[in-house]
Amino acid sequence: MRVFVAGGAGVVGRRLVPQLVARGHQVVATTTGEGKVGLLERLGAEPVVMDGLDARSVAEAVARARPEVIVHEMTAISGKPDIKHFDRWFATTNRLRTEGTDHLLAAAAASGVGHFVAQSYGSWNGIRHGGWVKTEDDPLDPTSIGRGAAAIRHLEEAVLAAGGAVLRYGAFYGPGATDDQVELVRKRQYPVVGGGGGYSSWVHLDDAAAATVLAVEQRARGVFNIVDDEPAPAREWLPYLAECAGARPPMRIPTWLARPLAGPTAVAMMTQGRGFSNVKAKRELGWRLRYPSWRIGFKEELA
Repeated sequence: MRVFVAGGAGVVGRRLVPQLVARGHQVVATTTGEGKVGLLERLGAEPVVMDGLDARSVAEAVARARPEVIVHEMTAISGKPDIKHFDRWFATTNRLRTEGTDHLLAAAAASGVGHFVAQSYGSWNGIRHGGWVKTEDDPLDPTSIGRGAAAIRHLEEAVLAAGGAVLRYGAFYGPGATDDQVELVRKRQYPVVGGGGGYSSWVHLDDAAAATVLAVEQRARGVFNIVDDEPAPAREWLPYLAECAGARPPMRIPTWLARPLAGPTAVAMMTQGRGFSNVKAKRELGWRLRYPSWRIGFKEELA
């Protein structure tokens, strides 16, 4: 198929494009500037410079590409993590998940694109009551990640209404995905908050890309949790990440102190987060993970 990957130069796109190419697909991949055109060419894609927040730019890029499938991987997450000011850190990503999604869907409709696959998020932001591990039938928490929760809801509702697939990726790790977090861990600036009982789900970038290829090829519809087999509380995965990174064990700070220092998002993640189940994705997509647990992946990536 001819596949249009919006955000092809991002951390997911850089792993997704080669997998699509290896399976014989023609890939058109976008970047926001000329600086990454060469990278996309080396990955085997036809590069296009596109501004995902400009409706005309998106419409022209899609019309020229004439794809059969659009994959929405556009985000703007870069620099040092700033969980305390989460809305500010994610402001452009939130726009890409709202305005950018609308632009891509409008372009898809205008150009007769038959299928649409979009990146969503499902790591620790499941509804914060009931069990610690959520399925696709459970709602996302509407307050967990500030304005980002509304942006994700907009993306999911719009894509599902268009008959597309929503992939709720877990927290990424792999090449270029966790460098900033690991640096904070090594500096002991990433503490366990309270009892660290909040759950998170992880996924290696290569496994996320492999699931996306399956969703493209099978023209999947609906919501899929793209996470590994082992949702785990922060008190387990964070000390293990530190160990794999050759760092000292993370500090532990009480919840009352973390709120003014790290903000409500960090406290919710560490103490109340809900992870996700991958049973549906494995069953319906035939997805098989190279890294079924973050325990394996962290060790390999940081060895």
